[in-house]
Amino acid sequence: MKKRVLISVSDKSNLVEFARFLVNHGYEIISTGGTFQHLQNEGLEVISIDEVTEFPEMLDGRVKTLHPKIHGGLLALRENKEHMQTVQSYGIELIDMVVVNLYPFFENAAKNISLEEKIEFIDIGGPSMLRSAAKNYQSVTVVTDTSDYQTIMEEISREGHTLLPTRRALAGKVFNLTSAYDAAIARLLVDEPYPEYLNASYRKVTELRYGENPQQSAAYYVATDQKGAMKDFKQLGGKELSFNNLRDMDLCWKVVQEFKEDLACCAVKHSTPCGVAIGDTPLQTYHRTYECDPVSIFGGIVAMNYQVDLETAQELNKTFLEIVMAPEFSQDALEELKTKKNLRIIQITAPLSDRYTWVKIDGGILVQENDTGFSSTIEVKTVFQPTASQLSALIFSQRVVKYVKSNAIVVSNGTQALGIGGGQVNRIWATKQAIERAKEKFSGDLVLASDAFFPFRDVVDYCAQQGIKAIIQPGGSMRDEESVEAANEHGIPMLFTGTRHFLH
Repeated sequence: MKKRVLISVSDKSNLVEFARFLVNHGYEIISTGGTFQHLQNEGLEVISIDEVTEFPEMLDGRVKTLHPKIHGGLLALRENKEHMQTVQSYGIELIDMVVVNLYPFFENAAKNISLEEKIEFIDIGGPSMLRSAAKNYQSVTVVTDTSDYQTIMEEISREGHTLLPTRRALAGKVFNLTSAYDAAIARLLVDEPYPEYLNASYRKVTELRYGENPQQSAAYYVATDQKGAMKDFKQLGGKELSFNNLRDMDLCWKVVQEFKEDLACCAVKHSTPCGVAIGDTPLQTYHRTYECDPVSIFGGIVAMNYQVDLETAQELNKTFLEIVMAPEFSQDALEELKTKKNLRIIQITAPLSDRYTWVKIDGGILVQENDTGFSSTIEVKTVFQPTASQLSALIFSQRVVKYVKSNAIVVSNGTQALGIGGGQVNRIWATKQAIERAKEKFSGDLVLASDAFFPFRDVVDYCAQQGIKAIIQPGGSMRDEESVEAANEHGIPMLFTGTRHFLH
């Protein structure tokens, strides 16, 4: 008894071999548009869709498969006598397999084209056929992925038909695909920061060796509907990337993107900046970053927002690093870095694109707008005014502190984050940690930035004791006046930004 397969694909890789196999195993082929022409040109006997529906394709191809003779043939329950009588009475022939992949909406959603052009890539008939076939997986085999052709051919060759567990698994892939497809469309059209339903559309790039720890499995997904720094980079050398590598890369790149007007370098270890600096030359900028914390940078990640030259590459290779990231590498620098065969070399040029941060909690997701920009209304709260160099150093420190885990303190000289204290459960501990680390390696004037207000004056008193020359903090504490009074007592300029930058 002849079986029927409906084939309509945009991705025609390996299609002819698969179609010939099905014909040789008793299938008639129904097809549409370009797929029909492609198969016919390869010498295959193909039934046009309009022969089945007895309607021509219309509206520039928008309507061709949306017809009872297609969906009746897919949805009819073979074991249901009434269904069988109905399809017979209307001359509807059953369809046993659907091979469909969708218009390339994913590939075009992130392109710089008009909304109207993007909408033309929304597939209507394809998802409808896939869903109908998947709903009736007890009887219908549905194929969305060319990588499944081989499995289906092997199963039909061995069994004479596809097996129920296979059909069910393929049906699951359909709804996995169409839900992501619809989510990408929804994200394009729904212009609300917090819609009623949270849509996500991500495609798996690879499964990772493990997650944060070896006992945890993990995979790497990228957005189907947008560009992004952690999606559009190129790996030019080194081992495969790990879960922790990718997370640290994200933070490292975000830090250097804060300094678009300067040459900037950042080192990250365990999702925490351990060195940040700006400079006048590539080598000087990296040197300053390294000097921030020569111990913690070992085994870390380094990102630069400038081209890496040979001299800088030679210096980078003196330290064991997991990853080096930059927008460009000179050819001789790339060759130098590749002498470390395990060093992951990442070329990254994409700007940051995410507008929101998602945090998974058990049974739910928290969504918030990203913390971008800085306060434009910085106020000097003390009678003492900062010098121009102190103000510049405070702004530098404030840019860095945003990326340090709260409670966060950054001590700098204006070009280097010399002391970074973060992740402490109180602010005085973070302050002591940052100042002690800064003074181990630097004896000049230092300034301090805090990600949130001082709950007590003890931070200011300790800063004065340790010789800190100026302070910047958000303010907002009930005891702000005590901190201002302490700063005035010690002759320390203190500035309030009015904006906190907690990063938990």
